[in-house]
Amino acid sequence: MGKELRKYDIVYADPPWNYRVWSDKGKGRSPDNHYQTQGLDYLKSMDVGAISSTNSVLLLWATFPCLQQAFELAQSWGFTYKTVAFTWIKQNRNNDNLFCGMGYYTRANAEIVLLFTKGKPLKRLSKGVRQVLVSRKGRHSEKPDEIRKRIVTLFGDLPRVELFARQVDGDKGSSLQGWDVFGNEVENSIEIPITVKI
Repeated sequence: MGKELRKYDIVYADPPWNYRVWSDKGKGRSPDNHYQTQGLDYLKSMDVGAISSTNSVLLLWATFPCLQQAFELAQSWGFTYKTVAFTWIKQNRNNDNLFCGMGYYTRANAEIVLLFTKGKPLKRLSKGVRQVLVSRKGRHSEKPDEIRKRIVTLFGDLPRVELFARQVDGDKGSSLQGWDVFGNEVENSIEIPITVKI
């Protein structure tokens, strides 16, 4: 008999989206040059439903080119879309000016965290948590610690996990205390079963 999996009320995820690029120049700027990306089929094969509580919330980072995949992924994990929880407006690393990213149409300088639920919604503990965060960029794909803090303020000190984590508790200025982590750049504190999806 296998080891019983820990269940989490809060699942926070920043999937390593695999982007389609239109040129050789685009390949040089692709996330694949910074970390290992994964296709949607592999991400869907992760049985996140097995580690999420009957009543739980999924907070999922999504870039705008991968928005459709984000909705499909969350649904495959057993969650239903509710709203955009957070919008991160990026500033430059060294000054307060807005960051000017890349993009095939407009220049990207924002990312969003989508909020999905499973079962009954978790109780909101604070009415003061704001959606928009304006803060400086870190290293490639690093997300602001402030988002984790806002999640805990919103839902409380519940069992929680960060999927595809890139830092661990103890990193400088980290807000990861109380979070379990899973990712190929950290020492995992959990296992996620892989299922075969048809």
